[in-house]
Amino acid sequence: MKLRFLAPLIAAVAVLAAGAAWAESGEPDLIFRKSTTFKLLTPNDKLATYGIDDPIVDGVACYFTASEKGGVAGALGLAEQTSDVSLACRQYGPIKIKDKFEQGDVVFRERRSIFFKKMQIVRGCDPKRNVLIYMVYSDKLVEGSPKNSTSSVPIQPWGGGADAPKCADFLR
Repeated sequence: MKLRFLAPLIAAVAVLAAGAAWAESGEPDLIFRKSTTFKLLTPNDKLATYGIDDPIVDGVACYFTASEKGGVAGALGLAEQTSDVSLACRQYGPIKIKDKFEQGDVVFRERRSIFFKKMQIVRGCDPKRNVLIYMVYSDKLVEGSPKNSTSSVPIQPWGGGADAPKCADFLR
């Protein structure tokens, strides 16, 4: 008899915990949102553009645009978001690489559904051309998505200062 009441309580706690841990790498900065559909009594579907700073590379910011489902499920945080995400990364100041990294290290990760689906921005280095490469993609526990976007940031000297670092020197 008591177990019948325990299961819904456990499910509710799991849903609240998943919502609290939505962004796993810190919150991105919301730049702006634009509605793409109109819904009379519930939130509209939207496209939202966010900005993040690379946590170990000073002077590089990435901007991504992702869809956000509206409706009842979107309002409650239960909607599974699509895998369509675009990405653009740019140098905005002198580049300083603070630590060694591996090819494909995660820069930012965000859940795109309550369970099993996440969007990730990962970083790599093209040592031949001294370019940082960023890729965004979504994965799912059972079936991932081939949808992705890539952006590159050539490491350049900034403002007549010192020579630009070589990303190859920071690869593990």
